[in-house]
Amino acid sequence: MLKELYIKNLAVISEAVIPFSDSFNVFTGETGAGKSILINGINAVLGQRVTKDIVRAGCDKAVITALFTDISDNTAAKLDELGISHDEGQISITREIMADGGSVARVNSRTATIAVIREIGELLVNIHGQHDNQILLSPEKHLGILDSFGDLEGDVEDYRTAFHELQSVSRTLKKLVDEERERAGRAEIVMQRIKEIGEAEIEENEDELLENELKTAENSIEISQALSAAYHMLDGDEDNEGIAGIAADIISEVSPYGSIVSGLAPLIKRLDSVRVELEDISSEILRLSERIEIDPGKAAEISARLDLLNSLKKKYGPSLADVIASYDSALEEEKQIGCSSEHISEYAAKREKLLTEVTEKAKRLSQRRKNAGEVFVDRIESELAFLNMPNVKLSVLQQQGKLTGCGMDSIEFLISTNAGEGMKPLSKIASGGELSRIMLAIKNVVADKDDIHTLIFDEIDTGVSGRAAQKIGIKLKSVSGSKQVICVTHLSQLAALADNHLLIEKQTRDERTYTSVRQLDFEGRKYEIARIMNGDDITETALRNAEEVLRRAE
Repeated sequence: MLKELYIKNLAVISEAVIPFSDSFNVFTGETGAGKSILINGINAVLGQRVTKDIVRAGCDKAVITALFTDISDNTAAKLDELGISHDEGQISITREIMADGGSVARVNSRTATIAVIREIGELLVNIHGQHDNQILLSPEKHLGILDSFGDLEGDVEDYRTAFHELQSVSRTLKKLVDEERERAGRAEIVMQRIKEIGEAEIEENEDELLENELKTAENSIEISQALSAAYHMLDGDEDNEGIAGIAADIISEVSPYGSIVSGLAPLIKRLDSVRVELEDISSEILRLSERIEIDPGKAAEISARLDLLNSLKKKYGPSLADVIASYDSALEEEKQIGCSSEHISEYAAKREKLLTEVTEKAKRLSQRRKNAGEVFVDRIESELAFLNMPNVKLSVLQQQGKLTGCGMDSIEFLISTNAGEGMKPLSKIASGGELSRIMLAIKNVVADKDDIHTLIFDEIDTGVSGRAAQKIGIKLKSVSGSKQVICVTHLSQLAALADNHLLIEKQTRDERTYTSVRQLDFEGRKYEIARIMNGDDITETALRNAEEVLRRAE
């Protein structure tokens, strides 16, 4: 429960220490006294979003500290998970809001993130404000209310886990199918490349060799004639002695004198070497000449082959080595293309199995919602009858559609406010006062399903008065038998039933506004009840009436 709230420099509240009882706590005060600021302070310490405007003018920061005692097992488990100690079953949460916009949070003096205190706060306090009535006007919120009432969160989470797995497998399967479709198109390209390059039977550096062959083939006659002439010059013919023969003749002429003429022998030797080299060159030229093929079609054949290679280089190059590498890569890719169909079959079977499982879980969840809806209607109608709405009939419109993260159901609450009228959506016929009582009824029946001990109601009595207000007060009083109830109200019927009555007062001193929170004794309560009932004109009669209201409430 919320044991105590400390506030400093929060809007018009300079400083306040607010004690709470473990049963029915009521805040009252004149309009504009600061009741909303109090709720804002509680929201802030529970991790809700606040702005720097909430800091009192002229102050560096606002500080709110909430002391909770007798924390639940769920809260204790969450604190253990977060590594936060909680001696004697109590924790203190502090939120500091800086005037420059910064914010600091602490749990038991240990610095914590806003997200952490929000997690903890959700286990400690359930706040119902006027805006919560709008939940009833949003059919998409009704499913969560019914699941909460029916203790179906575990079933929903179990279903959602399976549904998310189905989504994951479906995404993977789609990806594989898309990739397979791409690969099918890709396979055609790959096979075309393999066929085109493979049929060419390319050899390494073949283009360079062919370029030389082409030049030879294009000039074969001239080359053959030149080589033949060179050969005959070196080796001679029938009419002329070749250079090699002339060298032999020279050697024959001077050899007899090699031993006589000083220096001639080395020259003869050198000349003989030249002769041998000339004869060897002559033989090589003859062999080259014999290899020259004079074929008019050869050049065209080589040129056609080069055109093919150049076409492949333009498509897969730029070099012939790149064309060969592209061919090898295509062969490897061809091997990979055939591996995907097995994975597709595997994931398709897995998806089919999960779809069946998820559908069955959705059907079971749907049936449990139907069962919960029947009990929910009975409980809410009973609550509403007590809250002075005996003719109100409620029904749960449950429709099934495609599988979503919440199941296959859409839920909407329908209502008939008068006997004989048809069922219509809440948003079509419910008034503000009716919405307040319906929401109170829902809060009451759902509160039995959780272990959140503190319930805060911010003007739950909006739009009601008289007997209906009295019934709301009695209901809140009844709830406070098992839960701590904190209520901001402007009605005497509720205030009179409080176990702990707190007055929010606004005063002006030295041209500054101050709001204080004061715990009222019986006499103080009598004056406040009289003010609520009669305004500022508090007469003896008004006080007697107020005292009677308090006595009757006791």
